Amino acid sequence: MGHKQSVDLRNGGRVAIVSRPSPFDDLPEDCISNIISFTSPRDACVAATVSKTFESAVQSDSVWDKFLPSDFSSLVPPSRVFSSKKELYFALCDNPILIDDGKKSSWLEKGYGKKCIMLSPKKDMWITWVNTPQYWRWISLPEARFEEVPELLNVCWFEVRGGMSTKYLSPGTRYWAYIVFKTKDRCPNLGDVPAEATVGLVGQESSKRFIYFVGPPEDRRRDRETRDVTKPKTRNDGWMEAELGEFFNESGCDDIATSVLETKTPYWKRGLIIQGIEFRPTKIQ
Repeated sequence: MGHKQSVDLRNGGRVAIVSRPSPFDDLPEDCISNIISFTSPRDACVAATVSKTFESAVQSDSVWDKFLPSDFSSLVPPSRVFSSKKELYFALCDNPILIDDGKKSSWLEKGYGKKCIMLSPKKDMWITWVNTPQYWRWISLPEARFEEVPELLNVCWFEVRGGMSTKYLSPGTRYWAYIVFKTKDRCPNLGDVPAEATVGLVGQESSKRFIYFVGPPEDRRRDRETRDVTKPKTRNDGWMEAELGEFFNESGCDDIATSVLETKTPYWKRGLIIQGIEFRPTKIQ
């Protein structure tokens, strides 16, 4: 692609660069665009660095139309106008939008254009006693995607569930589910105890693991090593996340269910702020 260059270090160390034409240089630009459209957004951006011809071909709407989901028009606010399909694609990657009457936040994974979803804790999740003021309260945070998010004040029985149709996700794709949260005062009586997490398609066996909302205490490291227990990670947006499990969305015609429970210890738990449950495609190497 473009002009190939070879380097000859003979002749006393002198460098001679020989430029060789590539057969791709003779292809019409629309033909190159068509070829690139069968790759991925990541590959298209790499191809744009090959030559001016490829850079121009990658700008074509026909390329980025293939990378956009078939229902992309439902993800675009009517008031927004874009100069190209490429601009639209990256807008959908960089700016999550609310869909399904505000129940979900949706965006595209940048490298391959797969759909990502976060469930609203107020509209698409079920939390035990979440509307009982002495146990939970609803607060507004400027960094949250939803208008209100729940803050745990005091509960013994901690139970969070979420679910949706997989039609909101990309078919033929493996996904990870995450709970996205913040903590206050290290979540007393919840942060140092692993919670049980499950993820699975309804009607099929769910995967099960244990998660910490804060790093496990020193005296629990052995317990962490002998069970499937995961630690939380800090996200680029300042929130924390913990992996709940993974599943394969084959057809997009199923329902997915998730749960996070800590009901075995009798201690009062507090200090957790939940932004939502998020579904993202497994990273492609």
